[in-house]
Amino acid sequence: AFSIYSKDNELELVGYTTCDGCPGGNIEYAPEEMIKNGAQVIHLATGLVVGYPPCTRITYFYDFIKTRYGIKVVIGTHPIPQKYYDTHKMLGTWDSPKWEEIIQPTLADEKTRLSYN
Repeated sequence: AFSIYSKDNELELVGYTTCDGCPGGNIEYAPEEMIKNGAQVIHLATGLVVGYPPCTRITYFYDFIKTRYGIKVVIGTHPIPQKYYDTHKMLGTWDSPKWEEIIQPTLADEKTRLSYN
């Protein structure tokens, strides 16, 4: 999902954190700190998409951060590794319009996914 940015744009990482595990306690407070540090966009980690099972709260996190803090939110950071893509495809994890939309920013071509294995 970082691929949405032009290589000509200089990006600065101003913070990162975990969700703090279920139910995601850090999601309520961490964005405020990131914004204080200059964040203009918050990316939710690709790990929330590829875990077994994927995070069931990812859309709640997305909606909460966007609504509460008025900041752009992107689901994903890096491309989905091919091994995770294959497993989730076999399991049917992402076989719904909702999940197809969620994984779109991290869905690279197979060559790129293989390079992330």
